[in-house]
Amino acid sequence: MKTLKLKDRTISTEKPAFVMGIVNATPDSFWHESRGGIENAMKLIEQGADLLDIGGESTRPGSSYVDAAEEISRVVPLVKEIRRNSDIPVSIDTRKLEVMQAAYDCGADILNDVSALEDDERLASFAAKTEIPVILMHKRGNPDIMQNNASYSDAFAEVDSYLNSRVEFALKSGIRKDRIILDPGIGFGKNLEANIALIKNCGRLCQGKFPVLMALSRKSCIGQITGQDVENRLAGTLAADIIAVLAGAFMIRVHDVKEAVDSMNILKALGSEI
Repeated sequence: MKTLKLKDRTISTEKPAFVMGIVNATPDSFWHESRGGIENAMKLIEQGADLLDIGGESTRPGSSYVDAAEEISRVVPLVKEIRRNSDIPVSIDTRKLEVMQAAYDCGADILNDVSALEDDERLASFAAKTEIPVILMHKRGNPDIMQNNASYSDAFAEVDSYLNSRVEFALKSGIRKDRIILDPGIGFGKNLEANIALIKNCGRLCQGKFPVLMALSRKSCIGQITGQDVENRLAGTLAADIIAVLAGAFMIRVHDVKEAVDSMNILKALGSEI
């Protein structure tokens, strides 16, 4: 059984990994079916998501950041609607204290920071004070330019070193060890070789001392391997997610919740034979 401690409760799953459903409150996220409001959120809940991750600022390659007011206007109404209908844990994909504060006040549970607490260091003390889990992700540069420098001499070693340094910062800021989750940032300033190395070795990050989230859903690396466009990357995503979980992933962040849940249930039933 996998467990995750939130501020006021502990959630668990019998599946090999938690399934986090993506709800993008943005007009420009790369997968159009992830965009939308409460209807999309409720669909993912009905399909068996363990958590929802809500983003009001696209971080796809080539995208531009938005200001906090715009992000709040996208995210907060959706969190309020979800809370009127469900107590499912809600993660907020943001780099800004003002956004996380507003979402937390409406019932959000988890901070998912693609900058690993670098862009707004005030988030560290906020997370420590509120005792919410924090997802620390590796990226290289901002989304508008991050693919301009995507090669590594040793991708795993570099990402591992960076995440170790951000874990140290989080702990020194008062964030509890059992509230830290790692994300190697697949596709964020990485070439295919780097992405493959990180997927295959994700459970080794930071000596395996922290749970790892893997966000592979329909990403470019899946397309590079399969030759499929974004609309046809579901099968590749499911295969990559299974491999990541076998390699030690604790949580998978997905667009296609129903299919992800099915694949995790198959892995639960048959995985011991692999």
